[in-house]
Amino acid sequence: MRTILTTLAVLSLAATGCSDKRGAAGANSAEAAVIKIDGSSTVYPITEAVAEEFQRAGGSRVIIGVSGTGGGFKKFCAGDTAITGASRPIKAIELTKCAEAKREFIELPVAFDGIAVVVHTSNDWVDHITVDELKRIWQPEGQGKVLTWAQVRKGWPETPLRLYGPGVDSGTYDYFTKVIVGKEHSSRGDYTSSEDDNVLVQGVSRDKGGLAFFGFAYYSENADKLKVVPIKNGDGPPVVPTIATVADGTYAPLSRPIFIYASKADADRPEVAKFLNFWLDDNGKLAQEVGYIALPGPAYTVAKKRFTDRTLGSIFDGRGNRISAKQ
Repeated sequence: MRTILTTLAVLSLAATGCSDKRGAAGANSAEAAVIKIDGSSTVYPITEAVAEEFQRAGGSRVIIGVSGTGGGFKKFCAGDTAITGASRPIKAIELTKCAEAKREFIELPVAFDGIAVVVHTSNDWVDHITVDELKRIWQPEGQGKVLTWAQVRKGWPETPLRLYGPGVDSGTYDYFTKVIVGKEHSSRGDYTSSEDDNVLVQGVSRDKGGLAFFGFAYYSENADKLKVVPIKNGDGPPVVPTIATVADGTYAPLSRPIFIYASKADADRPEVAKFLNFWLDDNGKLAQEVGYIALPGPAYTVAKKRFTDRTLGSIFDGRGNRISAKQ
């Protein structure tokens, strides 16, 4: 089994051998030319940044919704959107839904992101947390049992532990539960959930006993309000999420690429093709500006070729972090 990060490294080597939240206004206001996007809250900031620059350059109006990765795929496979953002690869059940609707798509990696684990700024007892401790906190068996920080590690205070995290339609939730709990979509249910990461930021920033996880870009935007927690994985040293540690995968296991999926039918519309080419030609510059980590240059070359050639389907073939033998 190869990790998603390894997948993108393989792709790189192969190459070498605006938003409804902000009231976006584009140059072309005709409904037919509107580009509708939905999906991951993690991918939202980079999508918004690209859309704003695209519209500033005279491109068509872009409308962006945030339904989470799973919610975004539901709309995408139903034909309600031209593009969807995803913080994980498309699942087998989503592949089936798109196939039933004859909804062909192109899968495009656009950046790296890390999942930040954060606590309140006045939390002075956590200097790091282990993957095993995160599992003890978040696994279903922790519900009703792991209720204070003292129950996580001996020597920590009896301060109530309150949890904040993405909703169950979130790709970040899927990925976190897979690599931390050991089973995708499996966690305790007694936590404050939201598809809007800003709600999670606000929650933990006001709660001394709070702990949350969400995309690194949201931590970067709110670093003055939060304390990020270094993660200790196995026998390795605790690692803080940074641009460098996410890009090289040492921030493990919470580093991952993020994606957009474009409908083939919509990609043949001139305004959508122009938008996607604008995004891919940017080579990650806007991603870096909003707190993400650019892919290696050759990976953008591969993505651009996939789009130019209209290469259909997913290299993961619905298998999570397993690469399809067909690709």
